[in-house]
Amino acid sequence: MVRAWFIGRARKTRASWSQLVVAVGVAALFLSCAAIGDALAGGQAPAARDAGLYAVIRRTEGGFPHIESRTWKGLGYGFGYAFAQDDLCTMAEDYVTVDAQRSRYFGPNGSYSQPGNGTTPNNLDSDLFWQQIIDSHVIDKLLALHSGPNALSPQLRQGVEGYVDGYNRYLSSVGGSRGVPDPRCRGKAWVHPITVGDAYRRFYQLVELASQDVAIDGIAQAQPPTPGLPVLGAEELARPQATGSALSARLRTLHAGGAGSNAVAIGSAGTRDHRHGLLLGNPHFPWIGDERFYELQFTMPGKVNVSGMTLFGVPIVLIGHTMSLAWSHTVSTAYRFTPYQLTLVPGDPTSYLENGKPVKMTRRTVTVQVRQSNGSLKPYARTLYSTRYGPVFNSLVGIPLPWTAATAFAMRDANADNFRVFNHFFYTDMAQSAQQEYQILKKYEGIPWVNTIVSDRTGHALYADIGSIPHVTNAEAQRCDTALGAATFTDVGLPILDGSRTACDWGTDPDSVEPGLFGASHEPHLFRSDYVTNSNDSYWLSNPHHPLTGYARIIGDENTARSLRTRLGLIETDARVYGHDHLGPRGFTLSDMQTMDLNDLSYSGELTRNDLVAMCRQFQSAGGTAPTSSGPPVPIGDACTVLAHWDLHANLGSRGELLFRQFWAHASGATELWSHPYSSSDPVHTPYGLNTNDPTVRTALGDAIQDLDGAHIALNATVGSQQYVRTPSGRIPIHGGPGDPNGIFNAIYPTFTPGVGYGPITLGSSFIQVVTWGRQSCPIARNILTYSLSDNPDSPHHFDQTRLFSRKQWVRDRFCMADILSSPALQTTVLNGSRITVEHRP
Repeated sequence: MVRAWFIGRARKTRASWSQLVVAVGVAALFLSCAAIGDALAGGQAPAARDAGLYAVIRRTEGGFPHIESRTWKGLGYGFGYAFAQDDLCTMAEDYVTVDAQRSRYFGPNGSYSQPGNGTTPNNLDSDLFWQQIIDSHVIDKLLALHSGPNALSPQLRQGVEGYVDGYNRYLSSVGGSRGVPDPRCRGKAWVHPITVGDAYRRFYQLVELASQDVAIDGIAQAQPPTPGLPVLGAEELARPQATGSALSARLRTLHAGGAGSNAVAIGSAGTRDHRHGLLLGNPHFPWIGDERFYELQFTMPGKVNVSGMTLFGVPIVLIGHTMSLAWSHTVSTAYRFTPYQLTLVPGDPTSYLENGKPVKMTRRTVTVQVRQSNGSLKPYARTLYSTRYGPVFNSLVGIPLPWTAATAFAMRDANADNFRVFNHFFYTDMAQSAQQEYQILKKYEGIPWVNTIVSDRTGHALYADIGSIPHVTNAEAQRCDTALGAATFTDVGLPILDGSRTACDWGTDPDSVEPGLFGASHEPHLFRSDYVTNSNDSYWLSNPHHPLTGYARIIGDENTARSLRTRLGLIETDARVYGHDHLGPRGFTLSDMQTMDLNDLSYSGELTRNDLVAMCRQFQSAGGTAPTSSGPPVPIGDACTVLAHWDLHANLGSRGELLFRQFWAHASGATELWSHPYSSSDPVHTPYGLNTNDPTVRTALGDAIQDLDGAHIALNATVGSQQYVRTPSGRIPIHGGPGDPNGIFNAIYPTFTPGVGYGPITLGSSFIQVVTWGRQSCPIARNILTYSLSDNPDSPHHFDQTRLFSRKQWVRDRFCMADILSSPALQTTVLNGSRITVEHRP
């Protein structure tokens, strides 16, 4: 999800370097954007530019930065400067995290949120985790590689160096932390210049988001049992089926309610002109913190021209488009790690058996600085343990997996040495076809936790879950799963393997990029001329006309019910491609896709509302009350009428959606929710209908009424009155609703607190793009960053795009130079070493 380097030339007239010096040097006259572009095209660079510290940043609507340079270092320099202008405080705090210094600045007992994986690590545990990564030199070893897929390209390294220089240049330009415009971190000691090491540790943090990052506390806290003292959780571990069910339930909840996405790639057979492709990218990612997206464009004439978004601190485009290719990602169902359950040597809990022979665990004493109550610092040391598989841990996503006298758990992580992903994106940012992207996927197998969905100018659509996936076949899982692993593998596809046998090591294919990974030939992909989609279910029904089958369970499931969001996307996509929706000639246009993505239809409501109203009216005629799950019945009031008149959408003015939302929150966990069950012969349209005989369903309406009454919310309150973003100038109402389990394509996840109501939106639709092509060379695209570009509350770009999103409006994607220069919002900044010149369009 990173934006890279590009932009077409509107014209190429030659200008001498002296002309550029005059334009840059006379600040009172401001710079001409055209002159800057001409100089880049034909001028000669000064020494500073030769060193790479030269870039032009052109900002258009929403503050969108278009970064142009003639060097890779210059592109990184421009990105670092622009990004720090917008989001320095959030990124500065994250550098504290990966530098293992949270306890120094924020105290050891605090915590921070990783919304993307649903965990909240403790500060001290996080510091110990990151310090052991620093002490292990794993990142240094990856950076020392100069050949092979994990060896970062020299150009990418230059870009990272430029990024660090640009970030630090901005910080120095405002006078250091004391001059930072953002009040959240102004004057804070933890705001300081960064190093290249900081940047790469941030990279590593993102790669690990779905593997070791989900066990930070468990890795840091894992300690051998003390003889004679009870081990917390040991009794539960002795019941592997129960522990496995608890772990499976937690993993399932995180997958359903955590970061996700929708992506739809339309081929030439599925677009209106039957010539070009079209892509929708709609990631559902956190609205807060360092997992936000940042949008940008990179342009180096003749080398790269790419636009889209990246994650904070990463100077490449991760989701976006080039001149002829567009791509997006969705969170994959494939696990990128496996726990190994160790059999310990009797009487020696830090040794484990391997093929019957004892092997000593590796110990590393890790020391961090901890702030005391009086403000002083004191070193704190703890010994952490690891095995040949990886680190020992004692909990996973909050579920205890205790280290006892008999057993312990270690994690083998397919992403532990994965810097291949950054080479993948570096070359994707220059790719021009779906076929090229497929070759890049196969070459690097670096994608750490997402699917890839692609469309191109010539109308080829591609779905792929090709990446860094442990080579654990179904046969190996059956042969090597422990009793606990048998439970989790059956439930959610996560094997927990027997660590006492080397026969249970991960396998390898002839085409595996690295030992222990599946080769691309054993990972799913599909080319189509009509369409492919993904909404976080497995690969199986990326296109129902061509189901993908025969892949390992660790990658995903097959022949099982799909989520309502997946089904809605398939139904609406197929209907538009083949004209079954009766909305005009068959085939997608750009506006068709925009409408589909933000129509806010509640598929759960469409499937069950009539049955719910019928049940409600039965309650009404039987006494006017509805049963609840934990108390006396509640008066129905006008609930039946509100639900009957609901428009089945989550638009700002929709009445009844909030009542149904609370009903569905209670009902969707019912044992027998549906009146018509899932059928493998019609997996897109089943299950459906509400089983009003299920006890949980029957009490869910009363519970929903109780929820809203307790929060003083009217049963017929509109979505926009309760779901909003608060700004200093008032509220911005936000449409949309829970993607899972409600089946709303435009997923928006506010928190609901009993007695209080709906809180801030923390997750949901984030960077949305729709890209297609026509007869002209420049792509046709629209996008919106729902929470806006800057998280600085004093920035003019803190809420500007959010207001547009509230009105279902989009930002024109200005990709080619002529379009950029015609923007009424154009502001140009020229970075030339330490010299900074800014021009605002009159």
